[in-house]
Amino acid sequence: MKKTVLITGASSGIGKAAAKEFAANNWNVIATMRNPEKEKELSKIEHILVTELDVEKADTISHAIENGIRQFGNIDVLINNAGMGLFGVFETTPEEKIRKLFETNVFGTMNVTRAILPHFRKQKNGMIVNITSSTGLFTIPLLSVYSATKYALEGFSESLSFELSPQNIKVKLIEPGMVESNFDDTTMKNYAANPDITEYNDYLEKMIQFFSSESSGAQKVTAEEAAEAIYSAVTDESNTLRYIIGKDVETMMGMRRSMPDQEYMEMMWKRFAV
Repeated sequence: MKKTVLITGASSGIGKAAAKEFAANNWNVIATMRNPEKEKELSKIEHILVTELDVEKADTISHAIENGIRQFGNIDVLINNAGMGLFGVFETTPEEKIRKLFETNVFGTMNVTRAILPHFRKQKNGMIVNITSSTGLFTIPLLSVYSATKYALEGFSESLSFELSPQNIKVKLIEPGMVESNFDDTTMKNYAANPDITEYNDYLEKMIQFFSSESSGAQKVTAEEAAEAIYSAVTDESNTLRYIIGKDVETMMGMRRSMPDQEYMEMMWKRFAV
């Protein structure tokens, strides 16, 4: 029987590339997004159902799952990919932006996961794949709130993997570094600032220049390469929890794991505490 995957945030970037990758490998795909009427490419691909799902709206989540089961008979894998970024100093970040980020990245993932679990329990099988970030493994400046959401997903997913194991439901984490997509641009545009607080301005300017330089010279993973890694993780039949994607993440995690904590932190302070 052909397997089926439900992917959130499939309108662009990794989510869209993953929808294409699974369809190319003869899977049924439920490609979900907030505005499916705008999607012109995926809807033309055989075995892809494009449907609405907003991770903050319970009715759209249940309808997407119901529509997918009605169309394909079952769902085998959930890929929680929908998310948003936020760039800025914590003190200047309005509370409403922080809450919005957690509602999308953390509670949104939990909402969709909770909704799919009865189906997975009924069929005594399933897999949940949560797309996090390298910033859920190690942090950098100006992403404190975003990193907090990704660290939350890391802890949630690891604990959940133990809870769901007796139900024959696997949990996996995908941890990409720099990816060639519009996500970084969107994150930079979603900038948290407060014109009444100016003490951070010099630091902000230096860090923005630093990150721009680092980004332009970095060896980024393409969305397609990330999608291939996700498909490999889903189909490798292992109980592996974490999958690191990208040379930049491998390098940083190698240092994080091999260096004493204080030595690692001193290295990072020299890099960022200008």
